[in-house]
This record gives sequence, structure tokens and C-alpha cells, in this order.
Amino acid sequence: MIIRKLRKDDYKAFTILWDNAKLPYKRQGRDRPDEIEHQLKQPNAIYLVAEIGGNLVGSILGTHDGRKGWINRLAVSPSYRRQGIASRLVAEVEKRLSKLGIEVIACLIENQNSVSIQMFKRLRYKKHSNMVYFSKRRGPEA
Repeated sequence: MIIRKLRKDDYKAFTILWDNAKLPYKRQGRDRPDEIEHQLKQPNAIYLVAEIGGNLVGSILGTHDGRKGWINRLAVSPSYRRQGIASRLVAEVEKRLSKLGIEVIACLIENQNSVSIQMFKRLRYKKHSNMVYFSKRRGPEA
């Protein structure tokens, strides 16, 4: 398995991976091809994929604001789960954020996603029940 940067020509395989992993995304909004291409050009984007035999089997989107790092959109193809791919993707984002001087890394996980919750607990992430998530969106695909 190799872990590498996501490329714009990976888009179709990337979204097939998300579909197979049942990861919801905004096809007409922030996750459409031109938006992903724009995001890839940002200096704070650490968008990675795991590849085995030329096939994308995992993905992770890491970002930072200069102070805190964020892990988003972690997905592994169902047929490749429980092989350490997600853990390796998280470790790679953590490593790259650490090299940038980022000391706090966070992720947001929906309450019903018990698989991800348990994985991040195993990776020594601490759940904070005293926080409330707010967002303001320009539209339903934002």
C-alpha cells in the first residue's frame, strides 16, 4: 500500500470510494470536481489517498488553520477495512501537520458513526462532550 497526495485525475475513483464506503458528500457543492481541484491547490490542504495495486482503497482530508489541524472525510473501501489503512492515513496526516508545527488535531464525527468513534478512541483521541457544533452554510450543497 502506498499513501500519496490526492490528484485531480483521481476524482472519479475518489467518489466511487466514497460511494462504496457510504460516505455522504455534496456532489453538486463543495465536493464537485472543480471545488476539489480548487481545494487541492490550497496550502493548508493535506488530501491523501491509500492505493493498492493502482486502486484507491482509502482517503482522508486534512486541513489546518495555522493553529489547529482537522481530519475530515476518512473513508476506507469496505473490502479493505480492519487492515490498518485508516490508522495509517490518520498517522500520515498527523505527521504532516506536526511538521507544520500544528500541535492540536481534531475531527468531527456524527454521533451514529460508532465505527469511526471507536477507531479514533483507539488512536487516543479524546471525546469532548461539552462542545456544540455550529455551522452557517450558503446552501444545502455547501
